[in-house]
Amino acid sequence: MPDLLIELFSEEIPARMQGRAAEDLRARMTDALGEAGLTYAGAASFATPRRLALTVHGLLAESPVRREERKGPRVDAPEKAIEGFLRGAGVAREDLQIRDEKKGQVYYASITRPGRPAAEIVAEELEKIIRSFPWPKSMRWGTGSLRWVRPLHSILCILTDDAGEAQVVDMEVDGIRAGNTTRGHRFMAPDAFSVTSFEDYAAKLKRAHVVLDAGERTEAIWHDASNQAFAGGYEVVEDRGLLSEVAGLVEWPVVLMGRIDDAFLDLPPEVLQTSMKEHQKFFSVRNPKTGRIERFVTVANIAPADHGATILAGNQKVLAARLSDANFFWENDLRTVRDKGLEGMGAGLEHVTFHSKLGTQADRVARIEALAREIAPLVDAKPDLAAEAARVCKADLQSEMVGEFPELQGLMGRYYAEAAGHDDGVPEACEEHYKPLGPSDAVPSAPVSVAVALADKIDTLTGFWAIDEKPTGSKDPYALRRAALGVIRLVLGNELRQSLSVHVKWGVEKNWRRELRDDEWLVEPGDGKATIHASPGATKAGKKILGYIPSLDGPSRDAISANLLTFLHDRLKVHLRDEGIRHDVIDACLAMPGNDDLTLLVHRATALSDFLKTEDGENLLQGFKRANNILTQAEEKDGVEYSFGADVKFAETDAEKALFAALDTAEPQIAAALEQEDFAAAMRAMAGLRAPTDAFFDAVQVNVDSPVIRRNRLNLLSRIRTVCLQAADLTRVEG
Repeated sequence: MPDLLIELFSEEIPARMQGRAAEDLRARMTDALGEAGLTYAGAASFATPRRLALTVHGLLAESPVRREERKGPRVDAPEKAIEGFLRGAGVAREDLQIRDEKKGQVYYASITRPGRPAAEIVAEELEKIIRSFPWPKSMRWGTGSLRWVRPLHSILCILTDDAGEAQVVDMEVDGIRAGNTTRGHRFMAPDAFSVTSFEDYAAKLKRAHVVLDAGERTEAIWHDASNQAFAGGYEVVEDRGLLSEVAGLVEWPVVLMGRIDDAFLDLPPEVLQTSMKEHQKFFSVRNPKTGRIERFVTVANIAPADHGATILAGNQKVLAARLSDANFFWENDLRTVRDKGLEGMGAGLEHVTFHSKLGTQADRVARIEALAREIAPLVDAKPDLAAEAARVCKADLQSEMVGEFPELQGLMGRYYAEAAGHDDGVPEACEEHYKPLGPSDAVPSAPVSVAVALADKIDTLTGFWAIDEKPTGSKDPYALRRAALGVIRLVLGNELRQSLSVHVKWGVEKNWRRELRDDEWLVEPGDGKATIHASPGATKAGKKILGYIPSLDGPSRDAISANLLTFLHDRLKVHLRDEGIRHDVIDACLAMPGNDDLTLLVHRATALSDFLKTEDGENLLQGFKRANNILTQAEEKDGVEYSFGADVKFAETDAEKALFAALDTAEPQIAAALEQEDFAAAMRAMAGLRAPTDAFFDAVQVNVDSPVIRRNRLNLLSRIRTVCLQAADLTRVEG
């Protein structure tokens, strides 16, 4: 059983593409081998900046013989049809079998396909894979037709048998013939060498200054960087994304630590970190005592003779130029804040369009301010502080620093707010109002931050719902699903008790009607004509049409609000399913009143989910379903609803009387528990009805001849149904 080794050697592959490309090579090649009948024991793929490699061990030397039976035309079919079948099956007429079927006699062919050598299959499939490889971007070079991410130089493809003999697979792709040779490091070991197996390949590459395994390169970089930093009394700022990227830029990582010029140490640490990461791919090294970024780590792709002194000197010179730019932006922004205040910095947002149908960023800030003021009392924030934070939360979008590094928006807002003298949670709100940005991002808890963050996300959602720009399928260009999840996590993470419907309706209304500035006209299409809304100072010569937006009456806006609330519920269902709560349990709780109070909804769903996992929960569900099934069937048959009038004086048996007594005891307990929103206690009280309910069904026939007794017993079951539906709609729960 031979082992297969493939290497595709090229110019440098972008780091962001390497991991996916290695996995694509492994998946496509092993799938192709499997479909051809070549089983194998295992496979692994690797990537470095200049190569993709695949090893498949325990491969069959030859595909097995395959036998298949193919159905052909009817015996009385036209001769041309029969001849076509014979050609396709590769058999002679005398080899056909005739079978009787319902529609007549039919030809069948038994086809035997002999096995094929592994080398032949590998050559055929590898050429297909190379020619159709799914690079995100590819190129052609020279006069050939092959497309690859960067020019492909060589193909190594060998099969090594159990005796260690290596056979080169005979294949050629666009003039590149497969062989058994590769090359090491571009500068330290550029000469070609031959290999006989994967073990030989990996060992010779390492001697040629190439670490094949990306995980090994990653571990070596982090280990050496951490040790060098620790030796100097520092610590490396962890950045797994940068670490993965740098590991994809080098084949032989050499870690060097350099010093940041004192002139730049007063820059915010995040600015230093971002500038070094984005421009130089440097790791930041922090002084744990001061929290300042004082050193950097760079990873070279060569072992320098002078232990890195020349490389570091060059890097520090380039870094000084980059940080000089950052320092210039920082000082200019601080000067603007000192001279004009943070609202002055953000004045230019009046000229920045947020969306053609939703106005400018300044319009959006005004809506966020108004909504944050409304939300503030519900999250224990002072309305004036929430409004102040909302007014300045987007100001840093006009700063030079955020213009250069957009990923610093919000964070720089905090620094500039502090410099402008804002306090009492306003600077923190400038940074945190974007949060949470994803499932693992922290949820703000400071009241002012929560108020502005909620207002920001609700305005985004209601605005795009008002102009009918909703997510469709996998498309979500405005990140509305993320905004919805942000609202959900803010509400749940802070245990907020509020009606989202109120805020949603307010947001839709605000996004529908807003004041027009003096140079703006708004065109609203109507039935057969357009209504033009113009501000008093607008002139035809200077008019600025904001866009064509749908005409919305009151009911339309209500429908939009309801649709958005449904969208939020759908995102909540996804969130709760990830937390382990079943979809039917969520549906049972969504059917209850007050479902726009997400905290109450989740408390209810969590309690029901936990309760249904217990014996009491199973008892509750089974008792309810038994009573509900009988009652529903009777109501459908009689065409009436049995919902009141059960009287113990019509009870004929002890079991009946015991069920009346149990309900009389349970109902006030359940009501008290629900009043306190103690859903678990309410469900435990409901579960206590199972025993008397079972005893009732064992001893009593519901559908008796006496209409009075039958009606009384059905109304008794209705009491059970009504009681059990107070906590959740158990009709929606499976089981």
